[in-house]
Amino acid sequence: MAAIAPDLFLYSLTLLPPTQITNTIIGQFSGQKTQEIIISRGSRLELLRPDATQGKVHTVLSHDVFGIIRSLRAFRLAGGTKDYIIVGSDSGRIVILEYKPQNNKFVKLHQETFGKTGVRRVVPGQYLATDPKGRACMIASVEKNKLVYVLNRDAQANLTISSPLEAHKANTLMFASIGLDVGYENPIFACLEVDYGEVDQDPTGRAIEDVQKTLVYYELDLGLNHVVRRWNEVVERSANLLLAVPGGTDGPSGVLVCSEDSIVYRHHGKRAHRIPIPRRQGALEDKNRKRIIVAGVMHKMRGAFFYLLQTEDGDLFKVTLDHDGEDVQAVRIKYFDTVPVASGLVILKSGFLFVAAEAGNHYLYQFEKLGDDDNEIEFTSADSEVNAFHYDPVYFQPRGLDNLLLVDEMESMSPILDAKVLNLGDEDAPQIYTICGRGARSTFRALRHGLDVSEIVASDLPAAPTAVWTTKLRSGDAYDAYIVLSFTNGTLVLSIGETVEEVTESGFLSTVPTIAVQQLGDDALVQIHPRGIRHIRADGGVSEWPAPQHRTIVQATTNTRQIVVALSSGELVYFELDNEGALNEYQERKEMSGTVTALAVGEVPEGRQRYSFLAVACDDSTVRIISLDPDNTLESLSVQALSAPASALCIISQEDSYFAWTNFLHIGLYNGVYLRTVLDPVTGQLTDTRTRFLGSKPVKLFNVGIQGQRAVLALSSRSWLGYTYQSSLHLTPLSYEPLEFGWSFSSEQCPEGIVGVQGSNLRIFTIERLNENLNQNSIPLTYTPRRFVRHPTQPLFYTVESDHGALSLQEGQKLVSGKQNGEAFALPPAEFGLPKAGLGKWASCISVLDPAVGQVLSKIELEDNEAAFSVCTAVFKYQSEEPYLIVGTGKDLQLAPRSLTCGYIHVYRFKNDGRELELVHKTKTDEVPMALISFQGRLLAGVGKTLRIYDIGKLQLLRKCELLEAATSFIVRLQSQGSRIVISDIQDSVSYAVYKYQDNRLIVFADDTTPRWVTAATMVDYDTIAGGDKFGNFWVERVPRDVSEEADKDSSGVTLLHQKPKLQGAPHKLHNLAHVFVNDIPTSVNKAALVAGGRDILLTTGMMGSVGVFAPFQDKADIEFFQQLEGLMRTEDPPLAGRDHLMYRGYYVPVKSVVDGDLCERFALLPNDKKQMIAGELDRTVAEVQKKIEDMRIRYAF
Repeated sequence: MAAIAPDLFLYSLTLLPPTQITNTIIGQFSGQKTQEIIISRGSRLELLRPDATQGKVHTVLSHDVFGIIRSLRAFRLAGGTKDYIIVGSDSGRIVILEYKPQNNKFVKLHQETFGKTGVRRVVPGQYLATDPKGRACMIASVEKNKLVYVLNRDAQANLTISSPLEAHKANTLMFASIGLDVGYENPIFACLEVDYGEVDQDPTGRAIEDVQKTLVYYELDLGLNHVVRRWNEVVERSANLLLAVPGGTDGPSGVLVCSEDSIVYRHHGKRAHRIPIPRRQGALEDKNRKRIIVAGVMHKMRGAFFYLLQTEDGDLFKVTLDHDGEDVQAVRIKYFDTVPVASGLVILKSGFLFVAAEAGNHYLYQFEKLGDDDNEIEFTSADSEVNAFHYDPVYFQPRGLDNLLLVDEMESMSPILDAKVLNLGDEDAPQIYTICGRGARSTFRALRHGLDVSEIVASDLPAAPTAVWTTKLRSGDAYDAYIVLSFTNGTLVLSIGETVEEVTESGFLSTVPTIAVQQLGDDALVQIHPRGIRHIRADGGVSEWPAPQHRTIVQATTNTRQIVVALSSGELVYFELDNEGALNEYQERKEMSGTVTALAVGEVPEGRQRYSFLAVACDDSTVRIISLDPDNTLESLSVQALSAPASALCIISQEDSYFAWTNFLHIGLYNGVYLRTVLDPVTGQLTDTRTRFLGSKPVKLFNVGIQGQRAVLALSSRSWLGYTYQSSLHLTPLSYEPLEFGWSFSSEQCPEGIVGVQGSNLRIFTIERLNENLNQNSIPLTYTPRRFVRHPTQPLFYTVESDHGALSLQEGQKLVSGKQNGEAFALPPAEFGLPKAGLGKWASCISVLDPAVGQVLSKIELEDNEAAFSVCTAVFKYQSEEPYLIVGTGKDLQLAPRSLTCGYIHVYRFKNDGRELELVHKTKTDEVPMALISFQGRLLAGVGKTLRIYDIGKLQLLRKCELLEAATSFIVRLQSQGSRIVISDIQDSVSYAVYKYQDNRLIVFADDTTPRWVTAATMVDYDTIAGGDKFGNFWVERVPRDVSEEADKDSSGVTLLHQKPKLQGAPHKLHNLAHVFVNDIPTSVNKAALVAGGRDILLTTGMMGSVGVFAPFQDKADIEFFQQLEGLMRTEDPPLAGRDHLMYRGYYVPVKSVVDGDLCERFALLPNDKKQMIAGELDRTVAEVQKKIEDMRIRYAF
């Protein structure tokens, strides 16, 4: 990638989709009694299925709609048993989806266009409300427009949607909407609105002080088929959230209006009831700070209902209504528990609470109790007047979880703030190190490609076994009974139960090593060893088949009815079970051309007597398929040449997106290469071979069971698992010790596990999440991380962390130490958040982390209201090449309007091999140094608009050179190669500058024509920069070659200085090479190779927790193929939410020189007829197209 062709073309892929949840709904979307959760993450719609027995949440389906999902609602038609999904997006259309469990996909039922595309304030889509009885829905915009659709059934019981009914009102801003529960009366929708008509016409600006917020009821008259504005009432100006109160036979109807510091029940013709939002009590709490409700959920039980409402601190409050029929007597509120601040809360009937956190991991809690019998103080509306301007606040004492129990956790890296790709552990692939999260729940995470493994047993054995098996005693048993271990000089049999004990009367021969173990027929066992086959019957009888004289068994393969063994002479001996349960040897023996290195026979299909094919690998680097049918037993059917002799074979029937259930022959080679090829079930021919390099050791293959499916466990220098997920085949490494042998394991405590051997250790483990192929190791941080940097030589990292409006830990301890009794306590920040402080107050620190041990080694708290924002390591030329840590800070920084006392550049010396830091000195600046890098034995700093070069002095840094107007607004990123510097401006894209050493001068010679709000950037090569902006765009810019050469040739810079500026900027302009919309704010761009021996790619991380790559095409034929495939996919697989894919990827600027790999990979999920049609247009077979798509991912990423 160092020498990119002028016609740069990139292939974009998502490694980790966004993990931040923006919308959450619950319903019975499968049409069954089980409840499911549907969430939106960026452009993805996901179906989650909670497992009440295990207390886990499983991802069932993830679908990229290629659009911005703005709102989601579930609804059910009257009398129905199935919930549908309404999607409000940026497509200018309302879309109704249905989940089809038999195909595991979302199906679009209706798509109605009502406006322009894009997220616009006057185009509906931001707010969505449904009638609880499923009769109508309202979709509204931020300003003016509201549309109501009537939902019904036709004569065939299919869902129908009417033409839209308008409820527009000019000069009106909307803040919330909800569908009222009014039973079967005319549907009513409640909205929070502000009429700004008078403000718009007022030239003095005083009218805004008198603006009122109103609660408005819109009624849909089903008889007259129009919408009327039924009732409105002035509410608190800070009102921000509405929650519907059950109506009809379930409750009094109406709404809860949540505003600053209070919750008010309101309904047409009814008395209002107001309760205050309790505030925390304690020495660290600002008792004057008012709270707002940010999330809420209502749950109905038999004859009752309650609410859980959450404040911005994370505190949950239980709210109940005392009512007699339609009349409300009082509203009650009491503290329930504290959980992370949520963007959505969901209560399941099975007794669980799902918390979709705003930042960090998402959680599943189980209700231990409903908080009815605790000692918490309950506050009631009888104590508060509705229209009182001043009232006494109420307080509660926060505590640990009492009513809830944490049972499951979903990993989420949102927001990712910075990332680096490094290989600190000298592994076969690099790791991705990120800083993510917010406040005290922030984390430093190391990401490795691999499935997360839950270890159950790790036991030392007296010697190192060569193999391990598990077996049942009878075919109908639910669980395994024995673990069989083979050693070089014998065999050990262990029983599986509450305790693992050695079994002496198993019938197995313990004095010889074992080659294979199999449960045979209904109730027999088979042990194959070098000297023969031992058939152990249920009645205790044993029969032996001895190997011929001077020959031994070297390989064996078995299933429940067939056994094939290979002798040291190269002969194959075939046995089959008869109806009486006896093993019969086939009369003839097949002699192979060389030594047999591996054998494989598949499982006997249901209702059949035998499996029809045998795979045989010989040392002549071939694999042969041999028939086991009675008509042509042991005849060769096909042969495939290999690049090296095969070390293992395995035949498994797996689900494939195109072939449905397909017989795959998995082949492992001695050179570490793995092959997967399709075995034709009729002819035995081998087709469609896929290849993957797994490691430096010979590959061993094993048939294992994972989550109800058969999978292949491939062992080399790393352990891999080949499995099916969402109808696609995946091969992913395990984040675990490399195993030497493996087998399926099933017990009452672990129904689906794997038992393996690693040295002299026996290990039993499970794999729970097949959808997460990036394993994460976390280290908790103190505050929100801003940037981080690695030590120049040691595997250590340094993070700078700062939080606005928060008390530092030191200040908190001082406040607590001065208090007594009830107020002398401090809450754990990781659970309750950091104590809040006023505007302009900062808590900040510098942390030293060791990812190998997974902990913070040391920490420096910044004092005097300083906050750290940037960090780098620098080596100063005249300081004996000693590295220093440089940190940029700001003092008394106010964000809006922006002001500060001053900035500082701290210089720290590394102590104890970098594990500790010692302050050398700090240098005062007039702005916050937001960008710092090492530059030619000095320090290059971006301070506001100014670019400066510093050298180190005894008391402070010495300013050596500066360029005052290096940027138009604010320098946020700096990169350099040689004497060239790339300056990233906060809102004016990037500029190229050069440093002329002779004249000690910095000169900007090229900039961009497009203003970009740069959030991340990296130099791809000497002339090229790749970056992202805050609107979700990724772009690549290049300085023209002649301009680049001219800038380097001019040694004094006089020519560059006197060139005429172009478009009020630099004299030369950058050329745009590539541009695409990624729907996530890029926070880092790294150039690295993710695969061993692979080419460099550009890896991006996003604010919503996404990780993606951009890989350069190397071949023009590939560019043409994927461009044509992308165009066909846009036509044949239109986005689910109604957005046009080409317009979506070119949201702000037309997409240029980027092929969307995520869209191309949806080819595998298309119906077979569409696949055939697309493949025909490409002049390829379906298998060739799929192989091409798969190769692109394997070649560059995972």
